[in-house]
Amino acid sequence: MCSSLSSAKRCFSASALTSRVLQDMVPVCSMIGNIMTLRTLKTEADYKEALAEIDKVFDAKLNTPEGDRLDILALLVEAYEERHYPIPPPDPVAALKYYMESRGLSRRDLEPYLGSRARVAEVLNRKRGLSIDMIRRLHQGLGISADILIQPYLLSNQPTDDASRKAA
Repeated sequence: MCSSLSSAKRCFSASALTSRVLQDMVPVCSMIGNIMTLRTLKTEADYKEALAEIDKVFDAKLNTPEGDRLDILALLVEAYEERHYPIPPPDPVAALKYYMESRGLSRRDLEPYLGSRARVAEVLNRKRGLSIDMIRRLHQGLGISADILIQPYLLSNQPTDDASRKAA
């Protein structure tokens, strides 16, 4: 157990918090005087209590005991959320459309990365999947994460699980 906020911050600094440690133990900090106590977040109630604590110290100034407390709580809540509320990677076509919209790109702007105008339409309309070469070009040319683009996704001509069951 850490005896003060400063020693707790050293104990649980961002560099010291490995994902393995966070998977095994996600502590929540509470302050009694100058002593910090730790306990694991095991329930949704524990999580909500930690969020309430963050609300109390949200406007804390940096390099103050309250600011240190906020930093630690934020790291711990983030780890809890990653573990209990994982966000799946986006669909590759949806990610590509979002990228285009957010940067004001047109379908024509994708032609150097995907091929002809018809090929761009096929990809964006889910009639053709992204090839490895397309993924590489999009990643290198536009900086879109290859991890996102390589995710599997349904094409418009693929049956869903419901449709394949009805056909059987």
